[in-house]
Amino acid sequence: MFKRIMAPVDLAHVDGLRRALDCAADLARHYDVPVSYVGVTSSAPSQLAHNPEEFGEKLKAFVSSEATSHGVNGTAHAAVSHDPTTDIDDALMRAIDETGADLVVMASHVPNALDYIWPSNGGKLAEHAKCSVMVVRP
Repeated sequence: MFKRIMAPVDLAHVDGLRRALDCAADLARHYDVPVSYVGVTSSAPSQLAHNPEEFGEKLKAFVSSEATSHGVNGTAHAAVSHDPTTDIDDALMRAIDETGADLVVMASHVPNALDYIWPSNGGKLAEHAKCSVMVVRP
């Protein structure tokens, strides 16, 4: 049914993504398809990495650990954005095309009143992506 799953990852908050990451891995095993783990970073130094290359190496290490522990085929895709805080939705939309994903499995918070004004990242992708999007609540 699906050929490639994309799982957005925030390396600074992996614990909060556990349900979505487990769900992506479970679906990947079920359909025997690879998972593209996508992380978005800036070209400027951050607390997580000094540059995009270092971020890419950290993402690859995370993917290797995740793929081994879940028994799936995983690839790392580091997307560079000028401002990940404001550009994350656009960066993830581009990553869907770049990875060839036909399913996105991502974490999101429980909706609240602010979501009527400013939608969540998961909500925005679900609304605009041309592929299926599964939003996993905590």
